[in-house]
Amino acid sequence: ENISDFSLNVTDCTQVVVPEEVFFTVAAAGILENLLVLIAVVRNKNLHLPMYFFICSLAISDMLGSLYKTLENIFIILCKMGYLTRRGDFEKKLDDAMDSMFILSLLGSIFSLLAIAADRYITIFYALRYHNIMTLRRALAILAIIWTFCAGSSIAIALFSYEAATVIPFTILFPLMMFFILCLYVHMFLLARSHAKKIASLPTSTVHQRTNMKGAITLTIFLGVFLCCWAPFVLHILLARFCPHNPYCACYMSIFHVNGTLIMCNAIIDPMIFAFRSPELRSTFKKMFCCAR
Repeated sequence: ENISDFSLNVTDCTQVVVPEEVFFTVAAAGILENLLVLIAVVRNKNLHLPMYFFICSLAISDMLGSLYKTLENIFIILCKMGYLTRRGDFEKKLDDAMDSMFILSLLGSIFSLLAIAADRYITIFYALRYHNIMTLRRALAILAIIWTFCAGSSIAIALFSYEAATVIPFTILFPLMMFFILCLYVHMFLLARSHAKKIASLPTSTVHQRTNMKGAITLTIFLGVFLCCWAPFVLHILLARFCPHNPYCACYMSIFHVNGTLIMCNAIIDPMIFAFRSPELRSTFKKMFCCAR
């Protein structure tokens, strides 16, 4: 809808359309996979740790992203069938609600990744005081603050999305938070060896440090997947707001459906990373599927 007739006339790029069957299949897979992660963490008391609670927060964000694209696709289908109109009051409110869900998913993912990165940072550099610093109560309080802020921001941004003063801070927040998380990772990897030497006298230091670095590598994979899946869509938002009539911008916006599919692919990939990198989570999945004690 953001690509006007004028922009379509000045570009030779045809719009790439993803089949609806693919859309719904990918979205359903993402929702189910992340739901399994939530159930696994709830059922296994050994996973009732701050790190896994932050992972659950990321899983909820992924589910919201898949649910948003599913509802949006249903909305488009109903409009094509004539059951809904694009300019009605009810449809406008429905569109604002879906936009709010999309922004909530994006902000929730960013701040969940930030919380996970901070948790790993504390684990590596304050290993001896980790359980005093990051208690379960503090982790839950952090998540409550994150989701309250994200919910309020998503509603405000959705209501005033047509104002440049709203779009610019929102789009700046994405690279800014990613840069901050990246700085945490770089600092972790650069100082991990020197920190390991300081605690080398501890009998479990080697194993503990190896486990922490494995967690840092896992989060690096999360960050890379998140950037690959979300950055194209955020770029689309910027181009649609600031250069909708430019032929080059219109050409990029012709792959809107592909960018939306990438968001849902992120919801599928993240649980696979959880299962592949966490032995405890893999064991819980096996028990859930095999009905073993």
